[in-house]
Amino acid sequence: MTTTHTSTADARVRAAGERAHAASRRLALLSRAEKDAALMALADAVVAASDDIVRANASDLRRGAEADMPQSLQDRLRLTSGRVEAIAAALRDLAGLADPVGEVVRGSTLPNGLQIRQVRVPMGVVGMIYEARPNVTVDAAGLGLKSGNAMILRGGSAAADSNAVLVATMRRALEERDLPADAVQLLSGGRDEVTALITARGLVDLVIPRGGADLIRTVVLGATVPVIETGIGNCHVYVDAGADAVMARDIAFNAKTQRPSVCNAAESLLVHRDAAGAVLPGLLADLHDAGVVLDLDARAAAYADRSGTPYRAVTEQAWAAEFHGLEMSVGVLDSLEDAIAHIDRYGTGHTEVIVTEDRARARQFVAQVDAAVVMVNASSRFTDGGEFGFGAEIGISTQKLHARGPMALQELTSTKWVVEGDGQIRR
Repeated sequence: MTTTHTSTADARVRAAGERAHAASRRLALLSRAEKDAALMALADAVVAASDDIVRANASDLRRGAEADMPQSLQDRLRLTSGRVEAIAAALRDLAGLADPVGEVVRGSTLPNGLQIRQVRVPMGVVGMIYEARPNVTVDAAGLGLKSGNAMILRGGSAAADSNAVLVATMRRALEERDLPADAVQLLSGGRDEVTALITARGLVDLVIPRGGADLIRTVVLGATVPVIETGIGNCHVYVDAGADAVMARDIAFNAKTQRPSVCNAAESLLVHRDAAGAVLPGLLADLHDAGVVLDLDARAAAYADRSGTPYRAVTEQAWAAEFHGLEMSVGVLDSLEDAIAHIDRYGTGHTEVIVTEDRARARQFVAQVDAAVVMVNASSRFTDGGEFGFGAEIGISTQKLHARGPMALQELTSTKWVVEGDGQIRR
């Protein structure tokens, strides 16, 4: 990277940040009704541009196929007319949610008569860096608008054509409502722009990376702007002793196969030795029939051998992997404590599942497993802002400061203290 390229990228990002800051000031004054009307307008505009969006997406998909993009990533990239409708529906759902801005978190009247309130306020300018999921472009813009934040988006090159059409469509819709188009901006340069964005301290208030481990690591290590990590998902399903075998098989199968390319899909299955006989023979066969490549430890392999189910010997790499596809590591363990230790070693803090009939053991799992979301007798696929009733999400935060779990509207706000008096002075 030359100094000229770096300086040019810095200038572009600085200009985008200044425009976004000005836009955020206007957004902060909007009423809920104005923001909701704007979201509905964005939804209508996206649907009206569906043909253009799908056509641009087809161009992205062609480039991806020519570059041998994995099928799981092509699934993330693909937009159909149905998926465009779903993206618009998410915007309409956002319009139906309560506005977090101005919400009083807590407050009181002091003995001296001062009234103090902690209220939710927008972050200001949020930078979003993400990979080949063009739906994130619209989700981020909609969440930003509803929470009063201006968004600077930097999507992956794999979705360049899709993102360009989506952002142009939304900017036109904002202008038509006399709202600042710079509330949504798209950076389309190289990695030098990413570096400029994550170091634009004073112009950008928050950066959110969403993607693979390398992307997140690069942003976290290189940023001077505050970062919220939306982490990778090496999610586990643990089947406890005495678990309902049918429930366990259903949950594990759904968690792996319902949409294997996403971060809340289960990558590993851990089964207590006392439950293995009732669960594994049928489940391993079902997973194989669904196209899942099985990476088994020696104890799990014994059950596959009995039914003739093909498998590979599990490796350290497989235990640690986020597969993004139809592959799963499976092991048999001696105790709940062993399962918790395994998750502590290999988990990424995203979503962990226990299937159990024993509430005391469920409480132990919930208390000792360190993850943003812990499920008891439910599929990991429910870790999602929409499924939680939050509307669209900007990602799943796996850190512990400010926001953890699905990052929706409230997580895109900060707070400020408002103090009102009638002339009090401190003595």
